[in-house]
Amino acid sequence: QVQLVESGGGLVQPGGSLRLSCEVSGSIFSTTMGWYRQAPGKQRDLVASIRSEADTYYADSVKGRFTISRDDAKNTVYLQMNSLKPEDTAVYYCNRRYGSTWKWGQGTQVTVSS
Repeated sequence: QVQLVESGGGLVQPGGSLRLSCEVSGSIFSTTMGWYRQAPGKQRDLVASIRSEADTYYADSVKGRFTISRDDAKNTVYLQMNSLKPEDTAVYYCNRRYGSTWKWGQGTQVTVSS
């Protein structure tokens, strides 16, 4: 059974950085991997996605600050988050899309606060 496990969340000061990792029990080869986030009372929104190193997407709110990457050999996707803002506070979820199949991780909390 494919499972996704996020890690790297925590408390960070505004302007700080975090790197989130998503380890997938199954292969991520030929998948689209994405990071989503959900703040209390808000919908779950796409932050960034990646099909290949040359094919990435970023939400306008994080463009220029976040970088998504993948290591297919390690079945892992990363989200490097720089210049963090309080508005980035949310639970961050890893997503695996393969065809019409969507899989989600359990989420990791990111809190940006002084």
